[in-house]
Amino acid sequence: MNSPERSEKQNENAKCIRRKDNKRVGAQGELLVRHHLERNGWHVLTVNFRCSQGEIDLIAEKPSEVESEPPTLVFVEVKTRRGTTHGYPLQAVDGRKQEKLRLCALAYLGQREAGGDEPACRFDVAEVFLDSNGLSRIVMHPGIF
Repeated sequence: MNSPERSEKQNENAKCIRRKDNKRVGAQGELLVRHHLERNGWHVLTVNFRCSQGEIDLIAEKPSEVESEPPTLVFVEVKTRRGTTHGYPLQAVDGRKQEKLRLCALAYLGQREAGGDEPACRFDVAEVFLDSNGLSRIVMHPGIF
């Protein structure tokens, strides 16, 4: 194998390794957020809801602060980063991503058998920051779009 072919193959392998590592980091962030929500009394209904339009990381019910009111159905997009070199996690949820999430939410609501009117719905973004010591910080952005 000559040098340009080897270099191309090495670049391809490095990209594959980065994709796998990014998926692992993303899954770690989703798990951290799930546990965070559950510790705060939320009921996680679905993890990684997939449809033809894309995927929603977490779908959960947030209990109402008023006992007589129903919970809020929350579609949560989780963005995890090990640093801010490539920007803050929230910046990755641009207009195109928001539209995909809206379409996925409509697909979910279309499949769901709520047995009556749907509760109030909203979209949250959870930013997860991981540091090299294994510590994490979660920043929730409720009703972000």
